[in-house]
Amino acid sequence: MAKIENLISKQGYDWKFSTVGGVTRVNIENGQDIAHLDELDQKLWTVLSCPTKGLEFDERTLALMDTDKDGKLRVHEVVAASQWLRKVLTDMDYLTEGRDSITFGAIRQDTDEGKQVVEAAKMILGKLDVNKDEISLADVKAYMDVYEEKCKAEYKAAETEPYEPPYGEGSDAAEAAVNAVRAKVADWFMRCKLARFDEDAMGALDVQVEKIAAISGNNLGDSVAEIADYPLARPTKEGLLPVEDGLNPAWQGAMATLKSAVLDADCAGKDAISEDEWNAIVAKVDAYTAWKAAGETAMNEAIAAKLGEHAAAIEPVERLLRYCRDYFRLLHNYVVFKDFYRRDDKCLAVFQAGKLYIDQRCCDLCVKVTDMPRSTGSAGKSGIYLLYCHCVAKSGGAQMDIVAALTDGEIGGLHEGKNAIFYDRAGQDWDATITKIVDNPISVRQAFWSPYRKFGNWVTEKITKSASEKESKQFDEMTTKADSASTNLAAKPAEGAAAEKKPAAPFDIAKFAGIFAAIGLAFGAIGAALGMLGGFIVAKWYNVIILVAAVVLLISGPSMLLAWLKLRKRNLGPVLNANGWAINSDVKINTTFGKTLTSMAKYPKVVAKDPFADKKMPWWQKCLIWLGVLAVLFLLVFRLTQHRWVWQPKPVEPVAEVVDSVAPEAVTVVSDTVVVEAVAEEAPAE
Repeated sequence: MAKIENLISKQGYDWKFSTVGGVTRVNIENGQDIAHLDELDQKLWTVLSCPTKGLEFDERTLALMDTDKDGKLRVHEVVAASQWLRKVLTDMDYLTEGRDSITFGAIRQDTDEGKQVVEAAKMILGKLDVNKDEISLADVKAYMDVYEEKCKAEYKAAETEPYEPPYGEGSDAAEAAVNAVRAKVADWFMRCKLARFDEDAMGALDVQVEKIAAISGNNLGDSVAEIADYPLARPTKEGLLPVEDGLNPAWQGAMATLKSAVLDADCAGKDAISEDEWNAIVAKVDAYTAWKAAGETAMNEAIAAKLGEHAAAIEPVERLLRYCRDYFRLLHNYVVFKDFYRRDDKCLAVFQAGKLYIDQRCCDLCVKVTDMPRSTGSAGKSGIYLLYCHCVAKSGGAQMDIVAALTDGEIGGLHEGKNAIFYDRAGQDWDATITKIVDNPISVRQAFWSPYRKFGNWVTEKITKSASEKESKQFDEMTTKADSASTNLAAKPAEGAAAEKKPAAPFDIAKFAGIFAAIGLAFGAIGAALGMLGGFIVAKWYNVIILVAAVVLLISGPSMLLAWLKLRKRNLGPVLNANGWAINSDVKINTTFGKTLTSMAKYPKVVAKDPFADKKMPWWQKCLIWLGVLAVLFLLVFRLTQHRWVWQPKPVEPVAEVVDSVAPEAVTVVSDTVVVEAVAEEAPAE
């Protein structure tokens, strides 16, 4: 980073600047820079606001800074944090260390804010029965956990109407046993009702012999899942569910658990239970479940209220510890984008969500997308080649959308629907699928081949489309003729056999005359152009190389120039703006820096021969081909120098000379126009 001259603020602080990413930015390097943030002109900040959620940053820290709780962290809130820290810390350089603990000696005792922090810190350590002269975030968390358990105990002790669980201490086990068979038992009782409704349906309601026969040849121990789909027991018109005997083998274990946990208490000594008895058990379990949910909800609400009140009392300590750990890093991602431009995998920018592996490359610049329509609509102005992907977590099934910047390599294998793998900052892998591509230049080299690639794709598309249309047309004609011939033969076999063939459509020469004329004019124009350059070509041997280079430059030059202009203006700002940021300065990605954001696969040189490689052309065949090409080029140059390919129209003889060369009687003057009449020569008399 090249240093430039300093800038003194109106209040007198000497700010230092440097160039980061091709843009001049202020340096935030020490505690004094942090202490004077309120003197920094807001126009010099890189960011004006950013979201407090969805970043690779501690959300609790951002929530503490977001004083108006609008979900946005603005400049004045960042400055307010700096001003509060000046009243608490004895040395602002402590923030540059990024520690989550602090000694009491580093806290000011001469300010109300400092005294408040010290008192809360000593109270926390006292409750934890810890004697030391420093406090950490781990101490704060341990204290809150202890206080939460204390609140739970106090809440349970204060209950005035204790609830008696239906099965005592085994109520949770009874609840689980009932829920395990609830759906299967309900299915069985419904089958019994249908059997009473129509006795003829009994065979369809019971397990069918054909199903058992189909799996009887297999290892039935491996068919438990299929057997579990059969009815719980054989349906009966009486509708009494057996407790032990006659049960589906796949459900005997679950029913045994139900018997020991529930039925032995509610239906002791019974071999079968009715639907009413079962519904009574279900109602009892549901009431217990509802009580637990209501009790836990009420308890959680009461505890949360107490924890909230207590957290407000110890918040100054938590705020200081979180600011000591996170504030300096936040400034490097807010006032300047130092973390983004330093290219350190251990300290990435807060908006970098992870890495996308696709098409033998790794894209390091991936940003979470919170508003897909807005992002795809405005992010294209960044000038970056963007890949929008929908990601599904391999474990858990969570989903999210990301946008990845592609800054190196080719794009031939990329298309919507292509699959990839995304790794988030925690190392979890996600299945990614491309949903949209924003096409922009990647490099000047890639832009050089772009016209040829586009032309090749266009030609391939036209040829494929034409061949497909002709194939479809021929197939339709063949099927139509076949249908017509079969119909005629069926109606009139004799007439169909003796019918004369229709004459083929005449060749429309007029249709092709225009094509031939256009081709002739094109070749004439090309020949004329080459003829004009013939003298230039033969003047020096290297002029041929110059001519070829000029043609290539004429084709690829505009594309390369456009790519060069766009690459110089690549800006990440529109991508971040589309995701809730308010970017105040360019976040440029030039060619040199862009190559570091996308790493390409590198292979070593393989010495061993590939047994399945395509056979190479023998050297003598290559020599013959090159000799043929050189001979054609030599002949072309020779003919061009002789001007034999250049079409020259035959000069028209002057009218006066034509008139003099014919007999006077063959000339007629009509309205100042001379008309020469052809006069046939008379044969000489013998």
